[in-house]
Amino acid sequence: MSDIEGVYEDLEADVSLEEFREAVEAKVEQMGGLADEETAAMLVAHEVGESEVGGIADIEPGMEEAKFVAKVVSIGEVRTFERDGEDEDGRVVNVEVADETGSVRAAFWDEHAEAAIEELEEGQVLRIKGRPKEGFSGVEVSVDDVEPDDDTKIDVQVADTHTVENLSLGLSNVNLVGLVLDTDSVRTFDRDDGSEGKVSNLVLGDSTGRVRVTLWDEQADTAEEIDPETTVEVIDGYVKDRDGSLELHVGNRGAIEEVDEDVEYVPESTPIEDLEIGQTVDIAGVVRSADPKRTFDRDDGSEGQVRNIRVQDATDDIRVALWSEKADVDVGPGDEVALGDVEIKDGWQDDLEASAGWQSTVTILESDSPGEAGGDADDRAENEGLSAFSDDDGGSSTDVDSQGANASGDGGDSSGVEADADSAVTDATEPGDGEELEFTGVVVQAGDPVVLDDGETTMSVETDADVGLGEELTVRGVISDGRLEASDVF
Repeated sequence: MSDIEGVYEDLEADVSLEEFREAVEAKVEQMGGLADEETAAMLVAHEVGESEVGGIADIEPGMEEAKFVAKVVSIGEVRTFERDGEDEDGRVVNVEVADETGSVRAAFWDEHAEAAIEELEEGQVLRIKGRPKEGFSGVEVSVDDVEPDDDTKIDVQVADTHTVENLSLGLSNVNLVGLVLDTDSVRTFDRDDGSEGKVSNLVLGDSTGRVRVTLWDEQADTAEEIDPETTVEVIDGYVKDRDGSLELHVGNRGAIEEVDEDVEYVPESTPIEDLEIGQTVDIAGVVRSADPKRTFDRDDGSEGQVRNIRVQDATDDIRVALWSEKADVDVGPGDEVALGDVEIKDGWQDDLEASAGWQSTVTILESDSPGEAGGDADDRAENEGLSAFSDDDGGSSTDVDSQGANASGDGGDSSGVEADADSAVTDATEPGDGEELEFTGVVVQAGDPVVLDDGETTMSVETDADVGLGEELTVRGVISDGRLEASDVF
């Protein structure tokens, strides 16, 4: 056995012995006789081993070369361009390829570009060798050599429209249909070249999860033109990482459009009783009370605003501080809300408090309007609200140094219904004792007494009926000591 064959046998890389011999001969010639065949073989083996990556996630821009196996997810169109000092135009085709660890854009140039259009198919597995570099939407690989690999199976979904769940870092040409959960205002910034850029954000959700979408320049104004609960399609987006989370970006080559499709978003939330300081979590529940919005001066002289609400699920309740633009969300008692990416902090009187800052989302979930509670039991069971939840700058309302104000105001209890659960009704015309009454509202307290809210009035109800938070009920009975003693609950 020759020295070259001995080194080759120890080589854990997908390269033939003939290719390895040719590489060794080239290395001997390159070094001008300073290395014998064995030394050159060891150098080549090292280089080959360095370029072989375990998966797309291991590809980095600083590599001289990367070899990997991936599935074709999408094939772009041929683009032509002029090369300096050359008569013939250059050609390039961007091909999105992926494995179980991630995805990457592979650029096929000139003769490879034509071959990509004529021979490649979505779903095909390729063995690729190329040079990684930092591209517009993340790492890209400039392809030097490629061949089909029919024996390797890669479990990656190939679809015209993606879901939130199957987004992966580096993915481009992304089309995604989702429900708008939250929108943001347009912000401007100065680029290094002196031009002004624009950026905004919105949050989309589908049946598999939610994702923050960053809109750039021409697309940025869309965030102020689209209302929450609208269904939209992102066209030609690309996925990037921000602080460890995936974001979907839309530039001038992409678009975002309203579409007439039904998209279901089901929030996955952490039970309130399980929350701990320092967590960033999703919570969901019924709004028990909502304080007025307050403004304050920050240390830098700017004006901030905050609004406190109290949210309850089947396990407990918590005060939530809505900061800046989140304070303008039209939410009130009885509303079912999903709060995404809120930070759990030490609040007033050592109670836990949730802080909803610029990275958070506040989504008001749809529920039936009052007067529709007369449906059958199955219909009502589908709208039991909290039963489904049970299984930019931000800060705690007590963080005076960083926010410049105490969100709790004068330190009084803003728990609303909790502090005044025995109040029969809150409007000016309270029914008297002995008066018969029928009342329809949403359950905002399921304890003793049960408290219903119809959006204008709250009613305390004495009943043994098993009710759930967020459930819409109609009760009939007689007022006694400021409470409705229910004889019928339906």
